[in-house]
Amino acid sequence: MADTAPLSLCDREPHVPADRLVAEMVPPPRFDSVRFDTYIPDPNQPSQTEAVRVLANFAAGLSGAHAVGGGNRGFLGFGKFGKAKAAKTPAGPRGVYLDGGYGVGKTHLLASLWHATPAEPSLKAFGTFVELTNLVGALGFQKTVQTLSGHRLLCIDEFELDDPGDTVLVSTLLGKLVDAGVALAATSNTLPGKLGEGRFAAADFLREIQGLAARFHPLRIDGEDYRHRGLPEAPAPFADEEVTKAAYATEGASLDDFPSLLAHLAKVHPSRYGALTDGLKVVCLTDVQPVPDQSTALRLVVLADRLYDREVPVLASGLPFDRLFSEEMLNGGYRKKYFRAISRLTALARDAKGLVEGA
Repeated sequence: MADTAPLSLCDREPHVPADRLVAEMVPPPRFDSVRFDTYIPDPNQPSQTEAVRVLANFAAGLSGAHAVGGGNRGFLGFGKFGKAKAAKTPAGPRGVYLDGGYGVGKTHLLASLWHATPAEPSLKAFGTFVELTNLVGALGFQKTVQTLSGHRLLCIDEFELDDPGDTVLVSTLLGKLVDAGVALAATSNTLPGKLGEGRFAAADFLREIQGLAARFHPLRIDGEDYRHRGLPEAPAPFADEEVTKAAYATEGASLDDFPSLLAHLAKVHPSRYGALTDGLKVVCLTDVQPVPDQSTALRLVVLADRLYDREVPVLASGLPFDRLFSEEMLNGGYRKKYFRAISRLTALARDAKGLVEGA
């Protein structure tokens, strides 16, 4: 048995200073060690090899002084067929958009770009679209612009194309950052309603960011999903007693009943959900039930992302995770987020299965 009783997420109300929020905008732990040379291109997909070459050149072009005021120093433009070259005018592409279907390694390449960019970590930022909007919510728009304007590179993973309000907010923010000389790189969540059918979203992305479209060079990455097709079946949940026993037997475990955790998430700003999980080795949940409404569901999506980024297993009783969201939610405007949350929680549930056997 563990030396102490399990922790409770519901007892935690972290207060995260602004400098920590920005300092934590780095690739998540599962992408700590990725690099361009650890990306294995499919020999049948030449666009993957070309993507590595172009992005490596893009990273190399970001050396030198920060291009304050929208100048050209340290940036690459792109000539015909995506050939990297020195930018000659401020109107040239100042960013790159990785355009590919689900599971072709876009996040791997985006994180590799962050690692390869020759600048101190404090001069480059990496986060999901949701993390960026949460940062604006925590700091305010002007403070976010001020904080990120000194960066050399901002990488945005899973740019959400299904939230018009947040898209306008982030597009406005990116415009300010480009004017300040920040280079941009982005992917978008291209997972459609019918899983397993990867699609390309460059036209959607460029349309949604409106005036910023000319600043991005779309880099198409063809290929099949290297992980799996479709939504994986969630493992069967355990009994309450099994989850509780495992929580008491595991150092660094938390134990909460699911409805109470959902209520607690409403009291904590989503930008602090990462801090909410600090030091945890496993999250144990009893009485998992369907999520009651969309606001609660979207908060759960953010928590699932933070747990997945940090590779924290989730052991649960009640309903399996593929029954968390109603059919209406899964067919609605935020279905991509909900499918992603199910997929990630399912993976974390599989990681936690051994804890019951060892309890």
